Amino acid sequence: MPFLYSIVLRLYAWLLQLAAPFVPKAAQWVQGRQGLLPRIQAALQAETAPLAWFHCASLGEFEQGRPLMEAYAARYPGHKIVLTFFSPSGYEVRKNWPGAHYIFYLPLDTAANARAFLDAVQPQLAVFVKYEFWYFFLAELHRRHITTLCVSAIFRPEQLFFQPWGGFFRKILGCFTHIFTQNQASAELLRGAGIRQASVAGDTRFDTVVRTAAAASRPLPLVDAFTDDWVPVFIIGSSWPEDLPALTPLMRQYAPQIRFIVAPHEISDTTLRLVEDVLPGQVVRYSRAEPATVAQARVLLIDNVGLLSQLYRFGHFAYVGGAFGKGLHNTLEAAAFGLPLFFGPTYHKFQEAEDLVDLGCAFPVTSAEELLRAFGLLFHEEESRLKVQDLSLDYVHDHSGATHKIMQWLEKNS
Repeated sequence: MPFLYSIVLRLYAWLLQLAAPFVPKAAQWVQGRQGLLPRIQAALQAETAPLAWFHCASLGEFEQGRPLMEAYAARYPGHKIVLTFFSPSGYEVRKNWPGAHYIFYLPLDTAANARAFLDAVQPQLAVFVKYEFWYFFLAELHRRHITTLCVSAIFRPEQLFFQPWGGFFRKILGCFTHIFTQNQASAELLRGAGIRQASVAGDTRFDTVVRTAAAASRPLPLVDAFTDDWVPVFIIGSSWPEDLPALTPLMRQYAPQIRFIVAPHEISDTTLRLVEDVLPGQVVRYSRAEPATVAQARVLLIDNVGLLSQLYRFGHFAYVGGAFGKGLHNTLEAAAFGLPLFFGPTYHKFQEAEDLVDLGCAFPVTSAEELLRAFGLLFHEEESRLKVQDLSLDYVHDHSGATHKIMQWLEKNS
C-alpha cells in the first residue's frame, strides 16, 4: 500500500506541474517547492533552540491552530516554532506571520523527504491541525519517538479509516501520540477502530473567534463611515459566484432598507464584477471608496484579504458562502458576534454549523425564495434576532477552551 500511495502522490505532483502554466495556485504550489529542502536545511543549520513543528493544510487550519501556537510560545518562550503549509492559499497569506520563527511549504510526502525534513528540523513536538494525514512524515515521526499530536480533528463513519479495507489508513492514525477531537462521536469512532490515544478537547477555532471578537477594535474608517447611519447591516462573507443566485433577489429587495458588506472568497476582477452587476451603480469597492462619500452606496465590496473577521462586528445579519459549492466557510467568526447566519445546503461536514442550525441560530437554504423567507422572519422581528444573538454568543463561549486542554496535556506529557 505505501508503494501505491507514493505513486498517487507523485502523479498528483506531476499533474500540478502540468497545470502550473495555466492555474496560478498550481504554479505557486510548484514554485514554492523548488529547492525547498536545501532552503529549509540552510535556514535551520545554525539553530540551537528547541523547535516545535506545526503543520496546517491551508489558511482555515492556520486560524484553527493559531491559538495553540500562541499558547505554546507563551508557555515555552525559549522554544521556536516551525510552521508549514500544504496549500498556497495558506502559505502565501501567512508566510510573514510573526508568531512563527520559520515558515515553509511542506515538502511532498515521500520517505526521503520526510527523513531529510526531520533531520533538518529535529522537532521536539509535531502538531497537525485538523486534517493532513501524511503517511511518510507521520511514520518517520513515530519511528523517531517524537511527540505528535492531531488537534481539532473531526471524523465521520464514511471516511477511509473506518472501512473494512482501511487498514493502511488506520495505521496512519496509529502514528499519532494523541488525537484531540472536536466531539465525542469522533473519539468513539477512533476507539472503535482501535485508535485508543484519543480524547475530546473541542475545536480551537472557538478560542480564536472569542479572542478576535473581544479585541475587534482595528480602526476601519471606511466601514465606520459606511455604517454610520444606524441602518441594519448584512455581511456576506467568503461568497462564491454559486452563492449569488440565492443572494441577488434579497439584495435587490432590501437594498433600500439595509446596507450590505460583501467579502468574496476569491478576489479577482471577474468575481468583483459579478457582485457589482447585482446592484449596478450602488456598489463601491473598498479600495476606491472615500470616507466622505462611501455612505452613498448600498454595497461595500471588499477587494482585499484579511478584513473579514473584523467586519462582522458591524453586522446585524450574516451570510457565509461556500455551501452552494464544495463546502461552507467559517461560520464561527460571525457567530462570535451573535449574528443570525444564513448559508447554502452543503454544511453537514461542519459540526459547528450543525450545532448552530439545531439551536436555531443558523438557517440553511436551498434557493433564493428560502433565503428571502428566512431572512424576512428575523428582519421584521427584532425580538427573534436578539434571541438568536444571545444563543449564538452563549454557544461560542461555552465551547471555547480547547487550547487550554491541549496545553494541559502537553505539560503533563512532555
